[in-house]
Amino acid sequence: MKIGFISLGCSKNLVDTEMMIGLFEKNGFEIVNNPIKAEIILINTCGFINSAKEEAINTILEMCEYKKKNCKYIIVTGCLVKRYKQELEKAISEVDLWIGCNDYNEFWKEVIRLLPNKENKNQYLDYQNRRITTGEKMAYLKIAEGCSNHCTYCAIPNIRGPFISRKKEDIIEEAKKLSDKGIEEIIVIAQDTTKYGVDLYGEPKLAELLESLSKIEKIKWIRFLYSYPETITDELINVVKNSNKICHYFDIPIQHIANPVLKRMNRHSNGESIRKVISKIRKEIPDVIIRSTVMVGFPGETKEDFNELYNFLKEAKFDKLGAFAYSKEDGTPAEKLKEQIHPQTKKSRYNQIMKLQKEISKQNLQKKIGNKYEVLIEAVSFDKRHYIGRTYMDVPDMDGVVFIKNSTQDNELIGKFINCKIIDVQDYDLIGEII
Repeated sequence: MKIGFISLGCSKNLVDTEMMIGLFEKNGFEIVNNPIKAEIILINTCGFINSAKEEAINTILEMCEYKKKNCKYIIVTGCLVKRYKQELEKAISEVDLWIGCNDYNEFWKEVIRLLPNKENKNQYLDYQNRRITTGEKMAYLKIAEGCSNHCTYCAIPNIRGPFISRKKEDIIEEAKKLSDKGIEEIIVIAQDTTKYGVDLYGEPKLAELLESLSKIEKIKWIRFLYSYPETITDELINVVKNSNKICHYFDIPIQHIANPVLKRMNRHSNGESIRKVISKIRKEIPDVIIRSTVMVGFPGETKEDFNELYNFLKEAKFDKLGAFAYSKEDGTPAEKLKEQIHPQTKKSRYNQIMKLQKEISKQNLQKKIGNKYEVLIEAVSFDKRHYIGRTYMDVPDMDGVVFIKNSTQDNELIGKFINCKIIDVQDYDLIGEII
């Protein structure tokens, strides 16, 4: 049978989808990219915030329309199903199978109950047999599942359960297999990468893991995302500083800087500790790129709290910044907090942050003009006039890109690392020329 996949949400969810694709492929299914051709459509959903829920439900309803054509079965998996399975079953009868992320150990048992003439034996989602969907050179490497931080606004611990690290040897084995397949950039992910190993080994082991990954010969770039400020150690900073493979890039979701807000969020850092760790990283690694994420409109956020955040961002001048307005989530402590912020106030504060960051980003990028960087070429523009690539400063689907003139108007450099000089900037992107 022919099966098509849609993966929504974060990169951690994408890894789950890739394992699902690998399992179907292992069992003789043909993978297709066009829903018109698919006899089975599987949608792996996100249920993190309201906008993600809306996207998931709209996607499910859109795909159900294909049951009027060639599609025989709709399967929906993931976080949204874990949170709202009973409600979804009643509301969308066209879906044939709902599998929440809490039931992935029984994934294949559930699938073969649905499909005719399939051997009734359980098989498991396997990191070692993923179908990589992120191109020939880059892959995500998930090192843990779940989260134990219990931020008051976040439903992830309820959806995914507590933080559980994978064994180091299993991660290294997977990374070696990826490198043998031609992967040269590994992006290490978890809900909180800096907590890696605490549950297994009694102490953080991210620095040690990164050092081990650096020893895999064919891997050229290593980066890690979602590092919480309170668990960024001197050891981790030094490992990044002294490695020629680990990108000088820190992704630090601070969420806020005002102590009253951080306390209500149940964050484990404060304004002073956040400032200190950012200052230390920049002092130790002068060419470091720091990305952060902040939330505006959290219940009880005063005008003074917001102004403190705004002024801090103005001073910190993060190279990359994501912002979002607080979203009230079912079953979270923050849902019950008083002093909920008016939607218009949240929107106004969000717009102010993004306007500020746009100007900061422009200033930061202009400082790159004249610099030389190694670039991984990943695509060509639609008109074939430019190659599109990334430097160590850019995470795919999160950050900007580099446009480089394609004088031959062909694809010969796709998948290759080349050296370029930055000659201009455009919004959040760089313009370069090949050296």
